[in-house]
Amino acid sequence: MLIELKKFGTTLISRQAGLEAFKAFQPAFKGIKPNENLEIDFSGVLTFSPSWGDEFLGPLFEQLGDKLVLLPSDNMSVQATLKILQEINKRSFVIREQ
Repeated sequence: MLIELKKFGTTLISRQAGLEAFKAFQPAFKGIKPNENLEIDFSGVLTFSPSWGDEFLGPLFEQLGDKLVLLPSDNMSVQATLKILQEINKRSFVIREQ
């Protein structure tokens, strides 16, 4: 399954907005098959804050582990936020090679 984060907006900031996006995604999340990966596409996202990312990606990572796959992004905001989240949470996301 592929989710394009731009569906939640191009400026993804604040914990509250991240939590709301995660809750809005829950019905679609239940449709993921046990052997299926969830791929996150950052295309079209301009700003991606650590607080939004933590509220959205954190619970997905807890539930899916290595089945959560992040697509590569050239966006410096996305890259910096993913690095921060990995350092703070002491875990590594699976990021697909380009």
